[in-house]
Amino acid sequence: MPTACDTLAIHGGTPVRRDFLPVRKPFDVREETLVLEALRSGSLFVAGGSKVYGFIDALKSLFGASHAVASTSGTAAIHVALGALDLKPGDEVIVPPVTDMGSIAPIVLCGAIPVFVDVQMETFNLDPADLARKITPRTRAVMVVHVWGRPADLTGIRRAIAGRDIALIEDCAEAHYVRYQGRLLGTIGDFGCFSYQQSKHITCGDGGATLVNRDDLAQRAELFVDKGCDWSKDRTYRKTYAFMAPCYRMTELQGAVLIAQVEKLPGIIARRSELGGRLARKLQGIPGIAPPPPPDEEYGHGYWGFPLRVIEEELGASRDDFRKALEAEGIKTDTWISKPLYLYDALAQQISFGGTHWPWQGAGNDHAAPRPGLCPNAEKVLSQLCNLVRIHEQISDADLEDVATAVIKVARALKG
Repeated sequence: MPTACDTLAIHGGTPVRRDFLPVRKPFDVREETLVLEALRSGSLFVAGGSKVYGFIDALKSLFGASHAVASTSGTAAIHVALGALDLKPGDEVIVPPVTDMGSIAPIVLCGAIPVFVDVQMETFNLDPADLARKITPRTRAVMVVHVWGRPADLTGIRRAIAGRDIALIEDCAEAHYVRYQGRLLGTIGDFGCFSYQQSKHITCGDGGATLVNRDDLAQRAELFVDKGCDWSKDRTYRKTYAFMAPCYRMTELQGAVLIAQVEKLPGIIARRSELGGRLARKLQGIPGIAPPPPPDEEYGHGYWGFPLRVIEEELGASRDDFRKALEAEGIKTDTWISKPLYLYDALAQQISFGGTHWPWQGAGNDHAAPRPGLCPNAEKVLSQLCNLVRIHEQISDADLEDVATAVIKVARALKG
């Protein structure tokens, strides 16, 4: 006879946990000290300051990078990379639709066309085979998004663009200090773009950085972040206005926080990789659910969340029923973006620039037109997604055991 512990909490049984996992607290006295130093300096402007450049120097040292540009957000970091490429109207940038709109908006703001490529079901990451099919003579760049902290198949992606004048941009917003084949993500492509928004592995509330891995593009990236102004000589502000560009300058407050955060980054990722890998292995082979692949020698993992897939036809219950039952057991979940980006109004209806539909209008890129069914794997995998939130470096081993216990309990009960 089933006990109260076997009966789902949603049906009156005893929940695995009474409270959700604790919220992460990313800051401590180190950040406080550096922020106070910035405030007491009397100026929070980057010119003449030490914190933004201290952050940039620390980031370059940690990643072994020659060039890095600080900015105000992950979206800005991507815009800096695209701006450095000096795209022309109608150029195409290939990108997966399983990402934040911050990966897409800068493409449109450059007058280029986002071309969506499908993803691999197991990882949510860009599919190199579909990438090869989507390349045209107009393709100027491929933006690979390392979703959830798992590296994309960079070997297959680089093979698809080999011998072509196509830049490779890595969107590492969800994959800080994660390795692929021993190399750090963000240092493999021409650019590596990072976000420091509150939910990311390290944060200053909002901020961004672009690693520039080509010497010939570094100066334009540095100019693009600040209205075409040249900071290259002794880090002194010069109003050169070399070309039209936005202003994405980071402040000394953001830089101060990020100096401390960069110091913590290797430890954060090591702990998340350990916890996430352990959970993934515990959940392998449970009918009706598919955990993300655990890290191995080739693919690291930073576990920005834990993207569990609910296979409804196998489980015999809906994804939403699974989520409700799991939350009743004390495990919080979400569905992230819920559908591929091209199904949101901004892209589906091409809402831009005063209703002109530019840059799509008259570009002749009909193959890139957003429409349902464009990326069937992406549409399917997002309908299955049940992200286990609050799987972060500060939870305990006992917390992780509770998560595994709750997921297995719910899956087995719903499976019957």
